[in-house]
Amino acid sequence: MADIIEGISPTRMELLKLSRRVTLAEKGHQLLKEKRDALVAEFLDVVGDVQRVRRDVEKRFEVAFRELVAAQAMIGVDAVRGVSLTTSREIPIDIGTRNIMGVKVPLIEAESVRRSAIERGYTFADTASSVDECAKHFEEALDLVIKLAEVEETVKNLAREVEKTKRRVNALEYIVIPRLVATRKYIRMRLEEMERENFSRLKKIKAALEAKG
Repeated sequence: MADIIEGISPTRMELLKLSRRVTLAEKGHQLLKEKRDALVAEFLDVVGDVQRVRRDVEKRFEVAFRELVAAQAMIGVDAVRGVSLTTSREIPIDIGTRNIMGVKVPLIEAESVRRSAIERGYTFADTASSVDECAKHFEEALDLVIKLAEVEETVKNLAREVEKTKRRVNALEYIVIPRLVATRKYIRMRLEEMERENFSRLKKIKAALEAKG
C-alpha cells in the first residue's frame, strides 16, 4: 500500500479536497500520457528524417571526395587547393525557432550554397571538369549538412521533452495518485471508525439515561 500524506486531518472537508485532487491528478495524468505518446510519434518521425538526411549527406560526400581525388589527379593537389581558396565565401545563416507540441526546436534558414561554375570565380583554362563536379557535390553536401544540423538538434530537444514528460507521467502514476488515493482511503476509514465510536458512545449514554429513568 502506498504511503499516506502526512499532516492531513481526517475530516469530511479534507476528504472532499482529496477527492478533488485525485480527480485533477487523474485528468492531468491522462493528458500527459497523450502528450507523451504524441511527442514519441513526432520524435520517431524526425528520427526518420535524420536517418534519411544523414544517408544523403554521406552519399554526397562520397561522390564529392571521389571527384576531389579525380581533380587532384588531373591538375595536381596544389592547383586544386589554389582553386578552393579563390572560391571561399561566407554563408549567412539565420537561426530561429519553431514549436512542436510545445517544444522549441531550431529553424535554420540559409540560402543554397550551390553556384554555377562562373559564380565560383575560377578560370576554366586552369581547371578540369572534375573540379566543377567536385565543387558541385561539396556544395550540395553542405546544403544537406545545414539541414542535418536542424533535424539532429530537433531530435535532441524532442528527446529531452519526451523524457521529462515520461518522468512526470510516472511520478503521477506511481507516487502522487497512489498517495492521494491511499490518504483518501485512510480518511474514509478513520471517519467510519469515528462514527462507530460516536454511535457506541451514544448507545451507552442512552442506556445510562434509561437506567436512571
